[in-house]
Amino acid sequence: MTVRVLIADDQVLIRSGFAALVDSAPDLEVVGEAGKGEEAVRQAFALRPDVVLMDIRMPGMDGLAASRQITGSPELPDVRVIVLTTFEADEYVFEALRSGASGFLGKSVEPEELLDAIHVVARGDALLTPRATRSLIARFLAQPPHASPGRPDATLDVLTDREREMVALVAHGSSNEEIAARLHLSPLTVKTHVNRAMSKLRVRDRAQLVVLAYQTGLVRPGDS
Repeated sequence: MTVRVLIADDQVLIRSGFAALVDSAPDLEVVGEAGKGEEAVRQAFALRPDVVLMDIRMPGMDGLAASRQITGSPELPDVRVIVLTTFEADEYVFEALRSGASGFLGKSVEPEELLDAIHVVARGDALLTPRATRSLIARFLAQPPHASPGRPDATLDVLTDREREMVALVAHGSSNEEIAARLHLSPLTVKTHVNRAMSKLRVRDRAQLVVLAYQTGLVRPGDS
């Protein structure tokens, strides 16, 4: 199956470079390019790509606002966004995840890492690079005022105990294979539980599941 990619960046040379790299992979295809946030949103609706490579700083609507429009639309449930920027500050990682992005990469990323990131995000997994560790996410995601210690808010009441356990382990950065080994389950069983949790909580992918786990108080800074 070919993964269809939309590239949004205001610099033509950067867009061309990323396009050439993406098209060099046999199972990836560039279906469009955009130089502005507004254009990226329009093309996302018109082309329905699997993955959008989104620059943060663009004239007019920036990449974060464009990401919010794309990931927040019920018409684009399967479109994933990877935010790309030269500014690898913690705040940008946080805002990228808050904007619905499935991952964050610096533009200095190695070619193979970028191609791998597209594949990871296209299959619905979270792309949390070393710049976006769980400690970073925990530092920026303040707990809601009504969440009392040790008691996640009512958002998670739709989950079974097992699903809640899975969400917590995902938020700690564990892969399906690691969770399976820890709980003596098959990776397929873990994947089924995680997918059910995402469906019940109406989140797009594992990145958003991590964000929600901290927002609701299921996982807190300092948890091991």
